[in-house]
Amino acid sequence: MRSFTVDRNKNGKHVVKAASEQFPMLRTADLYRALKRKDIRVDGKKINADIKVTEGQEVQVWLPDELFEAEVMDKPSKIPSYAKVYESDRILIVNKRQGVAVHSGKNTGDTNLIDEVRRDLCNKEADLCHRIDMNTGGLVMIAKDKEALEDAIKLFRSDVIVKRYRALVLGTPDEGEPVICRDDSVMKEVSCYLEKTKGGEVYIHDVKQDGDLTAISRYRVLNTYGDISDIEVELVTGRTHQIRAQFAHMGHPVVGDGLYGRGREGVKVKYQQLFASSLIFGKIPSDNCLKELSGRRFTLNPEFGVTL
Repeated sequence: MRSFTVDRNKNGKHVVKAASEQFPMLRTADLYRALKRKDIRVDGKKINADIKVTEGQEVQVWLPDELFEAEVMDKPSKIPSYAKVYESDRILIVNKRQGVAVHSGKNTGDTNLIDEVRRDLCNKEADLCHRIDMNTGGLVMIAKDKEALEDAIKLFRSDVIVKRYRALVLGTPDEGEPVICRDDSVMKEVSCYLEKTKGGEVYIHDVKQDGDLTAISRYRVLNTYGDISDIEVELVTGRTHQIRAQFAHMGHPVVGDGLYGRGREGVKVKYQQLFASSLIFGKIPSDNCLKELSGRRFTLNPEFGVTL
């Protein structure tokens, strides 16, 4: 067992974060497990929730001595699959690393986002509210319980949540009709028809064919760097590979996308330059357990793998 007194720098932080800063040799997963077993005490009281601590409180962490004696350099050098962006009792929003699948499947490797989150939170009920491609980085929303998952899905289906992406594309797109978005930003709207085969392949058509689904995107050009443009895209529909396939069809493939770029991907990079960059929440009904997110916006600046 080890203990510490919460100082000014840790005042107001969650107990796991405070303990992790105090004892950097401990793994976050071990601290969450200790919390679940009520092996963390605040002012002598056992707790099982990641509560906030205040200056002057005493925190006791009841873990084996050998865990405290391990050197920081002995911790695994594995790159985390995600970074936490926001967390409450019901929901978690993370920034997923490129190259990590959101769930297990064929050719996804040994690591996937949801399994890692479940281990870290010691919560088997945690589940994905939506998905992004393995090689797309950025924001993913995860529910901590069944009710939160159901309420999050309701919000996505009723378009209360707007998803936006950032991408580097070849050339400078100019197609589409101007529209005013929910946040008063002006974008151009483009639509097409998307065919998804049984084998999972996606094709874009200008004229609707049997079985095609309408795909609608909005975008704006933020910057241009020679023959590369940095664009922001808002999904109106959420079809498989919609951004990659649609912009490639327009003649502006995502940089690094060898599938839809068809050899036109230009700059050689490890991953496609596409990131889920924003989650924008509209007015959430008062009977929805995620009402705390009403009117909030979460945005990240993508770390593009191209020097611009």
